[in-house]
Amino acid sequence: MPNIARMYDYYLGGKDHYEADRLRAEEAKAADPTLTTLIKENRAFMGRAVRYMAEQGIDQFLDIGTGLPTQQNVHQIAQAVNPAARVAYVDYDGQVVAHGRAILADSPGTRMVQADIRRPREILEHPEITRLLDLRKPVALLTIATLHFIPDEDDPPGIMAELRDALAPGSHMAITHASADGVPEIVAKVVEVYKRTNAPGTPRTREQVTGLFGDFDLVDPGLVWAPLWRPERPVALEEALPIWFYAGVGRKL
Repeated sequence: MPNIARMYDYYLGGKDHYEADRLRAEEAKAADPTLTTLIKENRAFMGRAVRYMAEQGIDQFLDIGTGLPTQQNVHQIAQAVNPAARVAYVDYDGQVVAHGRAILADSPGTRMVQADIRRPREILEHPEITRLLDLRKPVALLTIATLHFIPDEDDPPGIMAELRDALAPGSHMAITHASADGVPEIVAKVVEVYKRTNAPGTPRTREQVTGLFGDFDLVDPGLVWAPLWRPERPVALEEALPIWFYAGVGRKL
């Protein structure tokens, strides 16, 4: 069965993937020829968001649905700002966690934990996480390209509400999420391909994704297509629109 984490690794030029993953990823790229660019833009947003949150003084990060560690991971970006930053990576896939633990074995201040975002208490009360992170203090929560793999019947808004409620004031949250708002025909084709993987996708509207932030205040420029969130160079809307991931960062007052 093609695995979405290994497919993501393949898009990014990693080495932790199998033939089934490569074949399905190539099908997805045929459905959307800009898909590799989209994945890289998603990753670039993650880097900018982590750097921003670390610069706000946050020194502990909870990355849920992390996938396989690759180049420029959360801990590398955060620790470049603050060497004492700590990062807990969470994924529900046992193979991903095993790979991740091996890759992160020599990375201080990190943990790779197997847990399922659909059971938030399992994450919030996991002993490895509570030993590494102090949830009484501000935390940066990341769900990067994660929530569109949670179907409606599993109640993503309810999941995120439980996670948000557990965070201390001053915490931040970064989300990227697939949407068919901009290029619906292309997104529909990619969704069809992902139905034949271990985690089919559910694109959502801007209003639905905004709702996942709850009462967190969206920091400027709000929820936008990923390349438009605090880019390092000017980006025109027509350049960003093919990148059909919304991205944003919120802060808990």
